[in-house]
Amino acid sequence: MKTLLVAEFREGKLRVKYSQLIAFAQQQGSEASMFLVGSPGDLPQFNGPLYLADVAKYGEYNPSVHKQLLLDVIAKEQPDQIVFHHSSYGWDLAPRIAVALKAAQIAEVVAVEEGLPVVPVCNAKLRRKIKPTTAQTVLTLQAGAFGLEDDPVGTPTVVAIDADAAGKVQCTGYEAAKIEGVDLTKSEIIVSAGRGVGKPENVAMVQALAKALGGEYGASRPVVDAGWVEHNRQVGTTGSTVTPKLYVACGISGAIQHLAGMKKSEFIVAVNTDKDAPIGEVANVLVVADLKQFLPVLTEKLNAL
Repeated sequence: MKTLLVAEFREGKLRVKYSQLIAFAQQQGSEASMFLVGSPGDLPQFNGPLYLADVAKYGEYNPSVHKQLLLDVIAKEQPDQIVFHHSSYGWDLAPRIAVALKAAQIAEVVAVEEGLPVVPVCNAKLRRKIKPTTAQTVLTLQAGAFGLEDDPVGTPTVVAIDADAAGKVQCTGYEAAKIEGVDLTKSEIIVSAGRGVGKPENVAMVQALAKALGGEYGASRPVVDAGWVEHNRQVGTTGSTVTPKLYVACGISGAIQHLAGMKKSEFIVAVNTDKDAPIGEVANVLVVADLKQFLPVLTEKLNAL
């Protein structure tokens, strides 16, 4: 199988998450090449062909031009898969490529099982495998779903590419999302509530533990979607990506989207009634207990210190 990986260059820098693309290809034992509109001075560590277009000429994003550059590389490489990040760049460019190739597009891939991409359904409560019926497939990978055990290594074989294409869209810059209220990315201690808290009144136990630890409280997406906690406290790919010294996950099973937002925390404690919950795979300590019984006792002990 041949795979073309589409890396990203943003705000003058190569986005380091390209390693997730490499991990995806390695997991499949695929022959990989890479595409990048970027700078010769900031290249990915990758052993394989790197088709490089000059960002100074083509811009960090120009939909029509980047599409043509990529289609030219696809015509040369004839990959079975064209793989993007599930990002604003991928959301925009992947469908354009899929339509041009008349290829299947599979979005938000979180795993590969039996050689087939797996995607979340029902608000990530379930998963399903998808079998494409076209010769080529365009995929986007959920952030954090694939990762290398070590930092990527290698030196790419750079192939400069050019295209006679023009676009009507010009990227003039980026506007950061406005952060209202608490900024969890700056918190050293975070205690988060998951669906396992059971009802909105029980979020108060998570808040109390966070206060006892001198930290902030957060939440998983289902808790935010239910309206129990405001969105600026959501942790995960559709919320904040956090790296506190201590992260306490209360009643959080460990969906890929949530893990991607907190798994780089220095120390992770998970409280869950299910000893086999996915959150246990990243937790340093897994407390198998009913949080409604455990949290008040722990909070009381901390407040007594």
